[in-house]
Amino acid sequence: MIESTIAAIRPPDEPAMVAAGELHGRLTKPAGSLGALEELSVRLAGLAGACPPPLPEPAAVAIFAGDHGVHAQGVTPWPQEVTAQMIGNFLAGGAVVNAFARQAGASVTVVDVGVATALPPAPPEVVGGPRLLAANVRRGTRDLTVTAALTRDEARAAVEVGIRVAGELVDAGARILLTGDMGIGNTTPAAALIAAFARVDPAAATGRGTGVDDPTYARKIDVVRAALARHAPDPADPLGVLAAVGGLEHAALAGLILGAAARRVPVLLDGVIAVSAALAAAAFAPDAVGAMVAGHRSAEPGATAALRHLGLDPLLDLGLRLGEGTGALLALPVVTGAVRVLHEVATFDSAGVAEK
Repeated sequence: MIESTIAAIRPPDEPAMVAAGELHGRLTKPAGSLGALEELSVRLAGLAGACPPPLPEPAAVAIFAGDHGVHAQGVTPWPQEVTAQMIGNFLAGGAVVNAFARQAGASVTVVDVGVATALPPAPPEVVGGPRLLAANVRRGTRDLTVTAALTRDEARAAVEVGIRVAGELVDAGARILLTGDMGIGNTTPAAALIAAFARVDPAAATGRGTGVDDPTYARKIDVVRAALARHAPDPADPLGVLAAVGGLEHAALAGLILGAAARRVPVLLDGVIAVSAALAAAAFAPDAVGAMVAGHRSAEPGATAALRHLGLDPLLDLGLRLGEGTGALLALPVVTGAVRVLHEVATFDSAGVAEK
């Protein structure tokens, strides 16, 4: 499935991008006056192969959840059970991501791809409300400081979960996918992935996650450094990198991005977990970057290193570090607005407005 998905990913459509650029020049506004929004709409035209590109609605958030063996190394003070407990909160509609999704009119799908503990009883399903997909590959990863976090087969299975979810959401009508994540301790494998793919020092890739104290932060950097020294992951082998130091939710998110790119649907990236997965997706298929939109710049330092490596500029910079898909949801109206301009703004000729 990974190979056929990669084969379906194509470079941006140049004629569509040229047409979008020319259309911007005819709209009733000074050329370039919408700044980064103009570049974004041109990119989305190239992704869709159409000018104007389809409006990115409806939107669907996919929250991939998993646990991590490296939790045993004391990289976070939060108990591992919180991952499962937060899934219950998502399904009940009580998390920040739910509030933002309601505001944006986006659907929420929670995917158990690697939760270690038992999930709480799911509340009664509400039409249009959050839903849970059971796709557990294994109950949490292994401790990446001791052995590979995953086997190659497990990493492949998680990537394929993400590809399938992307296909299901697009087939159900979604025209933009938003990345979400949940996993206590998941910023540690994210830092390892960023250090491996972007070739930056572990200290530059590692942040404080949920806000750890100085001793825990130092231990976290040491853990990332030790894992990279043990496994020496090769960025030319993205499946191997995901298996060695990644998480099940990271691998699934990489699959979601690949699946969306193959269907020529944009993916709005959230925070550091999403961009670490995006690095893996780009290593699988460099043209997948054409489907990526960076929703915001996470406060985690590794996010900036990853975005720089991907060549993506974030739409928002609000100091967020929650995850879940929250930053992507806040950026969604910006993406929609960028495309709506090409659909609805009059040209100088049609409006009878004189040009300079």
